[in-house]
Amino acid sequence: MSDQKSDQKSDRWKRNLLVFLGGQTVSSLGSMIVGYAVMWHLTVETGSAAVLTLSVAAGMLPQAVVSVFGGVWADRHSRKLLIIGADSAIAVATLALALLMLSGVGDLWMIFVAMAVRSALAGIQGPAVNAMLPQTVPAEHLMRVNGAQQTIQSGMMLFAPAVAAAVYASTGIVAVFFIDVVTAVAGVLLLLLVPVARMVRSTEPVSYFGDLLAGVRYVRGNASVRWVMGLVAVVMFMAGAPAHLTPLMITRSFGDEVWMLSVNELFWSVGMVVGGALMAVFGPKVKRRVRLMVAASVGVGVLVIGLGVSTDFWVFSVAGLVICILFQTLLVPAATVLQEQVEDSMRGRVFGFYGIVMSVSMPVSMIVFGPLADRFAVESVMVLAGVLLLGCLVGMLALGSARRSLATVDAAAS
Repeated sequence: MSDQKSDQKSDRWKRNLLVFLGGQTVSSLGSMIVGYAVMWHLTVETGSAAVLTLSVAAGMLPQAVVSVFGGVWADRHSRKLLIIGADSAIAVATLALALLMLSGVGDLWMIFVAMAVRSALAGIQGPAVNAMLPQTVPAEHLMRVNGAQQTIQSGMMLFAPAVAAAVYASTGIVAVFFIDVVTAVAGVLLLLLVPVARMVRSTEPVSYFGDLLAGVRYVRGNASVRWVMGLVAVVMFMAGAPAHLTPLMITRSFGDEVWMLSVNELFWSVGMVVGGALMAVFGPKVKRRVRLMVAASVGVGVLVIGLGVSTDFWVFSVAGLVICILFQTLLVPAATVLQEQVEDSMRGRVFGFYGIVMSVSMPVSMIVFGPLADRFAVESVMVLAGVLLLGCLVGMLALGSARRSLATVDAAAS
């Protein structure tokens, strides 16, 4: 009888997880399609690099800012309702923009405002999703689920551009907006079917800003959390620009054939899919997760240098593929460690700060390294970034406090 109850419980969380991830996948797919279509629409309509830069800023910076506050809300309110509310508001904002454009009003500032609103709402949604996942999934399965989730997200990066291109080319940007409305509503309806346990706080709630300060103190006082987030930040910052500069290096060093650029993008995307899948299958067997993360970080540094010294296009492409596998080997365990070791009542705030790390690292990397690529050879910039990454890792691990804190994470997982 007890075995039957155990099987029913196992089936229940798996069913709830499939519905939850299914809803988030559908919603994320719509958002990705909109992102690609808007980029192409602005390129076709304006041909301006400044406009594209503004669109990237509108689509990323609000999320980075709001993530901090979204993390507090995720620890004060129902995470399920926050996700539903954010998805619903995204659908309303997108629908309003579509209707305005249908009526003949399509000023650029409206698109920028809509993208900023969507980005801000994603800053609410992101911490809530990451904090809610451990409420839905048993702790021993978190690594596998995070790996599967990353595989799905990466797979959509292969699929979404094709869908966006087909819809945009045949029917225009407004139709893309309506698709996003439909996918957001579908995500909300599926999430309504998922039961979520009531969150229990270890302390009585204080003021909003009191909660925010408590989150800051928690991250500052929890050395293990701080160093895990620091490791991710260093790798994403140092490797972010090289990842985005590969098309430039290809055109300058290997040729400007379109197929080369396509192969490069394909290899990087496939690497993310393969890395997520490997983590889903083999990740749960790894007990020394920090060692895996550090090894992956070192590997990224070495291969970024390899990108800079590559003289063969195919070696260059394979190096990019392996870098993406290593990205997942770092990011999946990092998210799992934070989900496992941060208490439930603080998890939203921690993932709010983690969201800032993920949102800001790559754009700032481009701001720092991008201009260098216009003054010096791209190869030199990549070698510099790889050497700096390895130097930062050596410096970090030379600190006794860092080694002890990261060892604590591994000890807790063993």
